[in-house]
Amino acid sequence: MSLDPVDFASLLCSRLCHDLLSPVGAMANGLELLADEKDPGMRDQVMGLLADSSTSTANKLKFFRLAFGAAGGYGDEVDTGEAKTALMGLFSTTGRVQLGWMVDAPLLPKPAVKLMLNLAMMAGDALVRGGQLTVGAEQRGSAIEIVVRAEGPRLILDPEIRAAMLGQAKASDISPRTVGAWLAHEILARHGGSIQASDPTEPALLIGATLSSA
Repeated sequence: MSLDPVDFASLLCSRLCHDLLSPVGAMANGLELLADEKDPGMRDQVMGLLADSSTSTANKLKFFRLAFGAAGGYGDEVDTGEAKTALMGLFSTTGRVQLGWMVDAPLLPKPAVKLMLNLAMMAGDALVRGGQLTVGAEQRGSAIEIVVRAEGPRLILDPEIRAAMLGQAKASDISPRTVGAWLAHEILARHGGSIQASDPTEPALLIGATLSSA
């Protein structure tokens, strides 16, 4: 059963607002402190906080624009270099996730890029204490193969996110936390694709997806 488009939009907006609340809230707090603080050293620290928060907000917006929005205009393909930059920016603030990029094609169809970024975001979030995230994509004939691998000291992929990604969840059970995984499933369903994920007991998380480029 498909998710109602209005419900999907509402869940997606809730997800984006949740993810942006922290850095935007930090900027608001920083501005309040800056208004009252007279000590030069403390003002410098607050300015650093504002700079970090504004960078984090901008990076998240750039990523969300590609992963969820209409980035790339109305064309059929997206610059993979832009996708790499967006993904690096998403995890750059904490520095806990190291990104390996194995995508040689300069352009990929927009659905493939959205799928790749959503899978990478889920795998990166599963690296609770950081680690290595490797993203690869290759076009073989009329199919695009995507592989995402995450490995770190503590690896947890939420069972509800896994179920939504694999199409095992009910539409009524989708929440703001799992809406990105549901989007990945819907992209695959609409483009004749398939997806597999390694067993939760494995030491590394491996997600493989194939979709048509036609």
